[in-house]
Amino acid sequence: MITVLHFASRFSNYFPKSFSTSVPPNATAIRIMYPQSNVLRHSVTVDKKSWDVEFDEYDPPTYTAKPVLNAPVWADPTLEKMDNFTPKFNDMDGKINRNSHQGNYKVLNGRIPLNPHGRTGLKGQGLLGRWGPNHAADPIVTRWKRDGRNMKVVHPRSNLPILQFVAIERKDSKEWAIPGGMVDAGENVSVTLKREFGEEALNSLEIKEQEREDLQKLINQVFNNGTLIYKGVVEDPRNTDNSWMETCAYNFHDNSGDSVGQLSLTSGDDASNVRWMDIDQHLQLYANHEDMIANAARLHKAHW
Repeated sequence: MITVLHFASRFSNYFPKSFSTSVPPNATAIRIMYPQSNVLRHSVTVDKKSWDVEFDEYDPPTYTAKPVLNAPVWADPTLEKMDNFTPKFNDMDGKINRNSHQGNYKVLNGRIPLNPHGRTGLKGQGLLGRWGPNHAADPIVTRWKRDGRNMKVVHPRSNLPILQFVAIERKDSKEWAIPGGMVDAGENVSVTLKREFGEEALNSLEIKEQEREDLQKLINQVFNNGTLIYKGVVEDPRNTDNSWMETCAYNFHDNSGDSVGQLSLTSGDDASNVRWMDIDQHLQLYANHEDMIANAARLHKAHW
């Protein structure tokens, strides 16, 4: 059973601290290097971010990373090879989901999709494979922090119990993040959530077959009940004007701490490290993962 959680406060349209190109309207804009490249984004201030605002001076560079230029199976054709490319934007395109969680997005001249969160200072696909939305899934696995007597640890400032979540250190940026990954074409989000958690937080790709089967049974048990924390565009540093990340983030809570909470975490796949991390307002995480974690803390009435 999946529960959908609605919060009064929605995610705001902003870039995270790690790559902010948004500043107060009258301030000088900041130009930020695109990840794993020497390409600088065009300056964009808050008042010019929306596509509905005229910005005659806007002339961002176009960039597509080498892994995408190599035409892997997970990538669309690049800009130079789009003559016979006729994707169904804002629709299911065969097995590829080109719908946005945030409704219909604009498509320039019927060919080039525009990021629903506005200008990013860069055109092209960047490091992302798909034109338009690139769908991911993020499992937020939580437990209560407990002391030697198995009692919940209460934070002295808020007098609320401390929640912990499984955090991974990304190999690409060395930032701590929620484990997660891309939804394969035709794949159900629930399958992605289980697979990515197993691969990144439990190193399921490197264990013996019988161990993997036992581990999968436990994951299926824990992931049977989840609460939708966030669904929409992620302010990811890889985003461009024409390709962007979207996610479904679900919280799976081990209330007693005797299932996933007892597992020995082992990093694997795209993660270089993994650990249970205390949830606190001072967390510094990848993209806008902090906001998702904050919503999980609110859900459980935990310390923040």
